[in-house]
Amino acid sequence: MIEYYDLEKKEIKKIETPKNNIWIHLYKPTDEEIINISKILKIKSDDLEDFKENIKSLEDTEEIPLLEKWDSRYFIITRTPQKGTYHAVDYYTHPLGIIIYKEYIITITYYKNETIQSIKTKKCGHSHINFILKLLLLSSRKYLYYLKEIDRKIKTVEHNLENKQTNKYILELLNLEKSLVFFSAALNNNQILYERIYKVERFNLKEEHTEIIEDIIDENRQAIQMTQIYTTIIKDTLDVYGSVISNNLNTVMKILTSITIIIAIPTLIASIYGMNVILPFQGSNFAFEIIMIMCLFFTFLILTILWKKKWL
Repeated sequence: MIEYYDLEKKEIKKIETPKNNIWIHLYKPTDEEIINISKILKIKSDDLEDFKENIKSLEDTEEIPLLEKWDSRYFIITRTPQKGTYHAVDYYTHPLGIIIYKEYIITITYYKNETIQSIKTKKCGHSHINFILKLLLLSSRKYLYYLKEIDRKIKTVEHNLENKQTNKYILELLNLEKSLVFFSAALNNNQILYERIYKVERFNLKEEHTEIIEDIIDENRQAIQMTQIYTTIIKDTLDVYGSVISNNLNTVMKILTSITIIIAIPTLIASIYGMNVILPFQGSNFAFEIIMIMCLFFTFLILTILWKKKWL
């Protein structure tokens, strides 16, 4: 699918036919659509296969961020955050491709991308570099937004675990930990990309652009730190509740063992008096009472010993 957007005004406006100074967005582009874009960019036939290969590389969900130059064109891959369900996690990242060429900006995605949807409603100005930097800044802020969501979920799960230790809540923490692993890898690679963009002379960054890219780098660095902190919190929480569960199990086993010991003595006495041999008190009219008193005495004695040793 190909979409065209006018960037000549501050507000981004969708248009039906291509012209100069526009943003072109490709979503799951077909070979035919890629060829059409190559004609707009005046890609030479010798370079067409490489052009296709670079675009189709975005189908790989693990594609890492990069910055490449083809003649007068720049090709950027960044990783943007996404919320949904992917490989049993609620938060993950997908690659977003950006091609910069004279009066054209082209973005390519093969998966749903919330950053692209959000930029369509923003005011980015008519400058191409302005648009790209606002897109990257929006992506960095989405990371921070989702990280705050993850933090709230961690606190909710911790509260639930305090009341009841179940597999459900532990699995929720593991789910969030996996999301943070996705974020950590993407953010660290993005940081390298942003610092490289900051140093590339081709962009000729003005003071206003320099401030934006510095904000992008700072917010991405902040997201990296938050990811590390939340990952540590989850690991510590899992360790603590693992210890709590283990301690609770030990307590239960200790109580069950104590009960077994308490029951063992009366059972032994009853077993002995069930033997078909001559036994003490068997001729007494109070044999049953005597045996019961013996059982109660030894039971009370064992209870007292266990209580003093704090086994109960």
